[in-house]
Amino acid sequence: MAQVSVYNMEGQEVGTIELNDAIFGVEVNEHLVHMAVVQHLANMRQGTQKAKTRGEVSGGGRKPWRQKGTGHARQGSTRSPQWTGGGVVFAPTPRDYSFKINKKEKRAALKSALTNKVTGSNLIVLDELKLDEIKTKNFVRVMNNLKVEAGLVVLAESDTNVALSARNLAQVDTCVADSINVYDIMKAKKLVLTRDAVAKIEEVFA
Repeated sequence: MAQVSVYNMEGQEVGTIELNDAIFGVEVNEHLVHMAVVQHLANMRQGTQKAKTRGEVSGGGRKPWRQKGTGHARQGSTRSPQWTGGGVVFAPTPRDYSFKINKKEKRAALKSALTNKVTGSNLIVLDELKLDEIKTKNFVRVMNNLKVEAGLVVLAESDTNVALSARNLAQVDTCVADSINVYDIMKAKKLVLTRDAVAKIEEVFA
């Protein structure tokens, strides 16, 4: 089992923790990680884009001029795509971009993402993260003590003080252990887990 240092909120090392190799020490499968990221982004798409085809725009019911003898090119409607105000060729229509991947593949991708953070020395375990009040300055001080400029902070349980204190920071996100996803993990430069969050992840995904 991989051993990593445990830090307190002051950035001081207070011990070590052994990580479960079944989650934090698997063989990284880049293909599954890529699939999970693509699925996450696809599922986030609204798919509400819409433009009108020549059959949907108003007007153009009459042939603008006769077929021959005018010197103009022949035209059947003023709402053909080449006309100003005409319809759009192959116009986009609302659609659902989401797709599914197998549970086993999703879980394997998550384990690969976590392992990637461990092997890249981008995983930090925090003894605990407790804030007495909602104050961004206090949260920033903790991140500075850990030398984390951008990353994802994972808690075992929802904590309003921590979540709201981090909300204004563009480079830092927070989430709870049972809702982590591959996209957020891979996007984060540093992954910060509380000791309780590590135990929760090992319990849920083992």
